[in-house]
Amino acid sequence: MRRARDGYSYQSIPRPPTDDVLEHENERMAEELSGKINSLKHMSIEIGNEVRYQDQILRNLDDDVDRSSGFLGKTMSRVLRLGKGNHNYYVFYLFIFAIFVFFLLYIVLKFR
Repeated sequence: MRRARDGYSYQSIPRPPTDDVLEHENERMAEELSGKINSLKHMSIEIGNEVRYQDQILRNLDDDVDRSSGFLGKTMSRVLRLGKGNHNYYVFYLFIFAIFVFFLLYIVLKFR
């Protein structure tokens, strides 16, 4: 009685674990490990699918950029060829046409 009052409690003598307990513990840990391995397997499969999908998107984007850069290169070469030619009177005609259109708009808006 006196020991229980002073804060001493009964402690049993620790027993060495038996083979059944150890085997049961090993099986439980093996099942947990198996579950973790399965989840890692599914995650790696999903990551692989996502990588393949992203790779396909990037390849399509690369093809589109190649096509547009080819188109832009052809257009720039045509513009440079047009600028190097002796077609300076086209620029003059364009300037006269723009002045005529602005003058016509000015007259229409003024007398409205």
